[in-house]
Amino acid sequence: MTPFLLGIGSSLIASVIALGFGLLRGSRPLWWLIAACSSFTGTGLRRVYHRQSSAEQDIARDLRRARWIKVLAGRGNVLTREAFSPVWSGELAPDSVQVLLPDSQAQGDSWLDRRSHDIERFDPGYTPDLLRSQVRTNVDYLVHVTSWRSNVELREFNMPNTCRVIATDHAAFLTFYSSSTHGRNTPCLYVRAPSLLYSIALQQFDIAWMHSSPTHPTHL
Repeated sequence: MTPFLLGIGSSLIASVIALGFGLLRGSRPLWWLIAACSSFTGTGLRRVYHRQSSAEQDIARDLRRARWIKVLAGRGNVLTREAFSPVWSGELAPDSVQVLLPDSQAQGDSWLDRRSHDIERFDPGYTPDLLRSQVRTNVDYLVHVTSWRSNVELREFNMPNTCRVIATDHAAFLTFYSSSTHGRNTPCLYVRAPSLLYSIALQQFDIAWMHSSPTHPTHL
């Protein structure tokens, strides 16, 4: 079985876990229960946010103590918001920042095209080129704010992307995408290192990184 298939299989397992714990809706006492069970099983799961968008304050907290940062995203909107602002401004200085976004210039049957078709089914405001345009805008933003940073590497991929990963040397925020809703409305898992789910998160990033290419900005 190839590493890619192993990654997908691991993603499906973790997705089932996310669905079950997603029902807990982020109650703080239940976070303690999750952490206790996680310590016993070795999964590393410490918290579940009912919506991915609810995790941004805690993402900002983790970035502030990170030695390195890895991001695999399907669109990259979070990279342009407040949580990552200290990273791009130089207020934070991790040893390395690696960012992966979909290739918005890929031709033919690209991953963005397939994801766009999914989104059109539940969001009528999406046109076939809208997702590409949003990714291009985020890529151009990142190229501009990181042009003077030697510790940041931006790359693009064109392969099935089943999740968003924001990982540091301490923990990872892991969101499995759904074909029936936007990623921001999907449950997000917070997993600590070292653990099974943390390894799965890094595996997803490493597979995409292995099949990526340097970013080509659309504007300068």
